[in-house]
Amino acid sequence: MSEGSFSAWLREQCASEWDAVVAHPFAAAITTGDVPDAAMRRYLEQDFQFVDSFTALLGAAVAAADTFEARVPYGRFLGQVATTEEKTYFHRALAALGGSTEAATEPVTAEFARLMDDVRRSLDYPLIAAVLCVAEWCYLGWASRLPGPPPENWVHREWIELHEGEEFRAWVAFLRGELDRLGPSLDAARRAEVLSVFRRAVELERRFFDMAAATR
Repeated sequence: MSEGSFSAWLREQCASEWDAVVAHPFAAAITTGDVPDAAMRRYLEQDFQFVDSFTALLGAAVAAADTFEARVPYGRFLGQVATTEEKTYFHRALAALGGSTEAATEPVTAEFARLMDDVRRSLDYPLIAAVLCVAEWCYLGWASRLPGPPPENWVHREWIELHEGEEFRAWVAFLRGELDRLGPSLDAARRAEVLSVFRRAVELERRFFDMAAATR
């Protein structure tokens, strides 16, 4: 690992799983607007289950970050996006698709939420940053692969817009930058610990898309 590229090193260690997420057929179908309503409904119902754990994880990042300069972006994202724009989207989209914010939780959803909650409770900043980085960076990865004009269906189009664009790219760059800042100060054992959590989050992202794609 070369200094300043810890986030790239982490991604490289789980490259095949990472590629399976950002190039997943289900994600690709979102970018073309081709996901059937039933599958999109199930996917969004399950993704909504993360809102509480994700919001709490952002709060933990504010508390655990080692500098004031790092706390501010987490707090800003928590207030402006996680609890307003994205939550509002879920309610509108699920209403349009005939879905529910109280759907039964799928096993992979429960596993991912448990990972978020475990890392949150640890108040271990590098681990928190790793999970947040995976969640946001891989979504930017697939959302930025728009093959043509945005889908006409607003449910697909707005979901893409929430995970692409200048502000979201800056947010992902911040998360990567935090890992890159922290990486050089970690010894081999700590880097391995961060990698384990990073890899687990990537695996769960892939399995989450697999779950959505299996909808009948």
